[in-house]
Amino acid sequence: MSRAAAAPPPMPPLAKPVAVPVQSSVWDRFTNWASENKALVYTIAGVAVVVTSAGVVFYLNNDSKPKQAAQPKLSKKERRKRKDAERQAEASKSAPAGEQPKAPTVEPADELPEINETTVATFTDEQRREYALQLKNAGNNAYKAKDYSKAIDLYTKAILCKPDSIYYSNRAACYNALSQWDKVVEDTTAAINLDPTYIKPLNRRANAYEHLSQFSESLLDYTASCIIDEFRTEPNTIAVERLLKKVAEQKAEEMIKTKDPKKLPSPTFVSNYIQSFRSKPRPKGLDDDVDLSESTGMGQLQIGLQAMEKKTHEGYEEAANAFEKALEYGGLGNHEALVYNMRGTFRNLRGSHEQALQDMDKSIELDPSYTQSYVKRASMHLEMGDRDSAAADLEQALKQNDSDPDIYYHRAQLHFIHGEFQDAAKDYQKSIDLDNSFIFSHIQLGVTQYKMGSVASSMATFRRCVKNFDKVPDVYNYYGELLLDQNNYDEAIQKFDKAMEMEKQTKPMAMNVLPLINKALTLFQQKSDFSEAEKLCEKALIIDPECDIAVATMAQLFLQQGKITDALKYFERAAELARTPGEIVNALSYAEATRTQIQVQEKYPQLAAKLQGMGAGAAAMGPGAFGAGR
Repeated sequence: MSRAAAAPPPMPPLAKPVAVPVQSSVWDRFTNWASENKALVYTIAGVAVVVTSAGVVFYLNNDSKPKQAAQPKLSKKERRKRKDAERQAEASKSAPAGEQPKAPTVEPADELPEINETTVATFTDEQRREYALQLKNAGNNAYKAKDYSKAIDLYTKAILCKPDSIYYSNRAACYNALSQWDKVVEDTTAAINLDPTYIKPLNRRANAYEHLSQFSESLLDYTASCIIDEFRTEPNTIAVERLLKKVAEQKAEEMIKTKDPKKLPSPTFVSNYIQSFRSKPRPKGLDDDVDLSESTGMGQLQIGLQAMEKKTHEGYEEAANAFEKALEYGGLGNHEALVYNMRGTFRNLRGSHEQALQDMDKSIELDPSYTQSYVKRASMHLEMGDRDSAAADLEQALKQNDSDPDIYYHRAQLHFIHGEFQDAAKDYQKSIDLDNSFIFSHIQLGVTQYKMGSVASSMATFRRCVKNFDKVPDVYNYYGELLLDQNNYDEAIQKFDKAMEMEKQTKPMAMNVLPLINKALTLFQQKSDFSEAEKLCEKALIIDPECDIAVATMAQLFLQQGKITDALKYFERAAELARTPGEIVNALSYAEATRTQIQVQEKYPQLAAKLQGMGAGAAAMGPGAFGAGR
């Protein structure tokens, strides 16, 4: 609804529409980019693979261990087994009606001597190998017959003869069928200790860990398996997203408990939200030259409005506190609806959505003609995923005043974020027709035309913006984004530099850092200039330490360079800056993917070189790979 998240994503600009609702934070856009570039993300971040239930049959029917990511060539023994199976299938087709093929039976192992620790000690090495193989084959037949207790006994005896990762893994499969997850973990761990790159027990242990709700351990095993398999199985990558979410949700619950409910997001975020509404003059009697007592509701309302004009973190904090006090002191008269509106605005920005909705309800109750409260309530409903209520609020606002250009602008935003570009363009144009002085209606119209494929119209709209709003830095910033999307790097950089210079001149104490971040992304895409891109992001964070977009961009830059420890630090910081539970979970998902890669390299050092090689292969694709799907 608003422009609060109208900034460029941490990946290439316009990975999603420029205008997005408040809840569509940088992490929503990061997720969208990741879904369009899965192979690259998994190669860089080391995300994982999950075992499917159908995999159990394959594991037991394949005696060879996977030695490489591609399908291994079948041995003579395996080819013979396959031919036997084909002959049996053909025979079953020609069987008389009503006669069913016989289920596999457990071959007797009577020809083997008694197997225990004492007798095994008397066998030669050759006898141990031979007896173990016979016992394993008999165990396989028992498993096929679903006689799991018998299979477990046979695999146990095979292990006594010759401890082998296959035998431990197969016995784990029996425990898996019996849902004895602790025993699955025990046997698969033994198998992995014997062969750390054996995928079957890694997947089985990961599955068991997940059933035991040990999601971090499960993710680690899936990741190791995925690296061995070179991230080739798409269903597994889908499953890992689910598992990453589980890990993130667990950690998010703890983070939310300790999160400061009164903390505001970055001033960049707050400013973008507030300026998505046309500015209005202060109500009569609240000008700076009017002397009001700070111990009154009207005095606190005056302080709040003054503080908002600073457009700094301290100013917004002061404003939020002042509006709270104004309602406590009371005596607001006709301004009470305005104060409920403003308190609700800041409660929403802090993530207290239910309280914010109650404030907007009260504002509307006090003054049903106050259309801005309907529009802000619509943005809150949309943030909570309730589009129907959002649309209903906007319709109610139109019934109160169908000449309010803000209503059309925000309804256009609703259409835009749902990909309804033609409807969005109509409403942006209606907003302009009613009031052509609001720059963001023009900017969003140009972006909408671009998304509709009308590049020439879009560029013409932005040229008119530059002519008519030549002192507004946002024009140059968003114009630069569209040029960047067209790989017009040099001109895009000129626009970002112009925007930044104007920010310094017009708002030296409350600069918007988005042009800096955009320029960093441009240098990254154009020249892979990580050093300069990092410097620009660091500068942005000095100006606005709470800027989640700058933090996420830094994480992305470090990830691209293989500096995963540094990337993890910034992903974790992004989670701290996230406003809503959904945003926190998304941020932590990327943090956990990165953390798991580090753990894989520590626990499975033999996989580290392979992972780095895969990352180098992805890096060779160049930064242009990040423009895919735009």
